[in-house]
Amino acid sequence: MFIEARDLFRSWRELNDRKSCEVVNLWENILRKKIHKLGDEKLMVYEQVCLAALDTNRMDVADQCLLALKKEFSGSLRVRKLQAMKLEAMERYDEALEILDNIIRRDETNAAPRKRRVAILKARGRISEAIKELTEYLKKFMSDQEAWQELSELYLMETDFARAAFCMEELLLQNPHNHLVHQRYAEIRYTQGGYENMEIARAHYCQAIKLNPNNIRALYGLFLIRGAKPGGGPRGNAEWSAVGPCCRGERATVLDITLQPMSLGGIPSYHGHFGSPKIINDPTSNMAEYMYSVQVERSALDCQNISPCNCFV
Repeated sequence: MFIEARDLFRSWRELNDRKSCEVVNLWENILRKKIHKLGDEKLMVYEQVCLAALDTNRMDVADQCLLALKKEFSGSLRVRKLQAMKLEAMERYDEALEILDNIIRRDETNAAPRKRRVAILKARGRISEAIKELTEYLKKFMSDQEAWQELSELYLMETDFARAAFCMEELLLQNPHNHLVHQRYAEIRYTQGGYENMEIARAHYCQAIKLNPNNIRALYGLFLIRGAKPGGGPRGNAEWSAVGPCCRGERATVLDITLQPMSLGGIPSYHGHFGSPKIINDPTSNMAEYMYSVQVERSALDCQNISPCNCFV
């Protein structure tokens, strides 16, 4: 049991998978009594368990791990960051910010405390200040993909779609083969509306499907664009239908072939192999619910997830 638990902890660290409840349970039932057998690896385990304890609001376990880490590294900035995270979990934000500011003053190249500052501002509902802080962070750490994604989400919370789209464009430059980035960028452009934005959304939905044919959300996005309502863009739906196929050429035919199984009544049968399909008696009312339930499960299969960085959680 001990070896299995140790190996699980290692694999979760390598995959950057929090598994907070499982980590705390294994710690209390197996590893805590045999921590001396891990050698130097015990320090990484202490940190891993501390983060999991904060996620699950087990402050007693977090205190045990912090105490053990302080004995080994009394002046470590990494331990100080964990202390700030504990204060943050207890909603003592001002004290947490004071510790984070001290860490930044001692090491200006340390990205983690800057991200924690953004997380605290976001938790307090100060979205505009969080955007300003994250913008300053990206001036120093321009290649941080997770930061660009988080900034895009913050702009979306402020309904600033143009700047959110810009952030996703930066992500596309750094990671052009991630179908989820293309999908998200297409969704933002679709939300903006207008003929030009719809065409951009169509192109990136197609690219997302090309990279991952199982991306149901991108297929559904194409379906929505194909049936755009009148007045959805500056040229109107009638002019859209007249101009679109001419501009797209053969792409219109390809799109029709791609979307043929995506008709309102055909989606369950198209993806029936995934499991027992939901019977849709009233497609127009149940479509959103069905697409959400299928997309959540399908998107977990063989795709590179771009979930928010742990530093922002």
